[in-house]
Amino acid sequence: MMEVYLGIDVGSVTTKFAVLDKEDQLLTHLYLRTRGKPIAMVQQGLKEIALRLPSDARIKGVGTTGSARYLAGVIVSADVIKNEITSQAVAALHYAPDVQTVIEIGGQDSKIIMIRGGIVTDFGMNTICAAGTGSFLDQQASRLDIRIEDFGQRALRSKKPVRIAGRCTVFAESDMIHKQQIGHRTEDIIYGLCHALVRNYLNNVGLGKEILPPIVFQGGVAFNEGIVRALEETLDTKVIVPPHHEVMGAIGAALLAHEEMSIRGDGTKFNGFGVVDANFRTSSFECKACPSICEIAQIFLDGKVLARWGGRCDMWEKTTSTREGR
Repeated sequence: MMEVYLGIDVGSVTTKFAVLDKEDQLLTHLYLRTRGKPIAMVQQGLKEIALRLPSDARIKGVGTTGSARYLAGVIVSADVIKNEITSQAVAALHYAPDVQTVIEIGGQDSKIIMIRGGIVTDFGMNTICAAGTGSFLDQQASRLDIRIEDFGQRALRSKKPVRIAGRCTVFAESDMIHKQQIGHRTEDIIYGLCHALVRNYLNNVGLGKEILPPIVFQGGVAFNEGIVRALEETLDTKVIVPPHHEVMGAIGAALLAHEEMSIRGDGTKFNGFGVVDANFRTSSFECKACPSICEIAQIFLDGKVLARWGGRCDMWEKTTSTREGR
């Protein structure tokens, strides 16, 4: 029997899966677009992962992370549910044990994690301004009629990057159009956009942080070689892009699941691949028990509440056996 551990990272834009063996080596991974359907994507991902695993593989632990980690955790009956900072840091330390700074840039948000002596000491997040995330480049690539997959290679051909006012996507687009009109090379504009994203990231997410090497760059945007080079030029140091950087959150969740099961010593709570055919339903409501007016999310299966979360207290998390309709 092959002992394996599953990590699931469900974000607003993408849903990632990673399966590790008992030596914490990556066996397989999956990268899907969430498309506003996190439940369906978790089920689809589980179906695909089941087909990829060897016939003798047995899942001994499951971890979930990401913005929809609680939802995913309920669906699969996860053994451990962890935030993105912890999961990304654990994965970075796995590939670069002496890492001191983790830069993570995704499609809709970005993070910076400071690690000293193997311990997270500080972090910053950006979930509001798009100018320091991958969507900034997607928008500008579309405007330039360039495939985002070609963006990085085109940027590397630049001889003299044009400075783009990148603190806001609206201003960046206006400035980019102006630079086109006065005749700057497309490659120089593209690399200027890479530098604009890096500046915005460092001035927003990285503001006030002590960014020390070794630096690990994670997230889907790390595919973009132009951003990697812009980071290295701005920070004046080499930036490490680990293998499978796009699924590091899922890898971290799987590592944490393995650690948790080693400590607990009992069996996994994972309820098997049969959940791919289950009919889950979600809803939310406002709790008016106190002035906080928390929005409580809840998930149902066959009319029965499986879990509730989202409150500042654990009032609703204790009630998980109510029938639908409250």
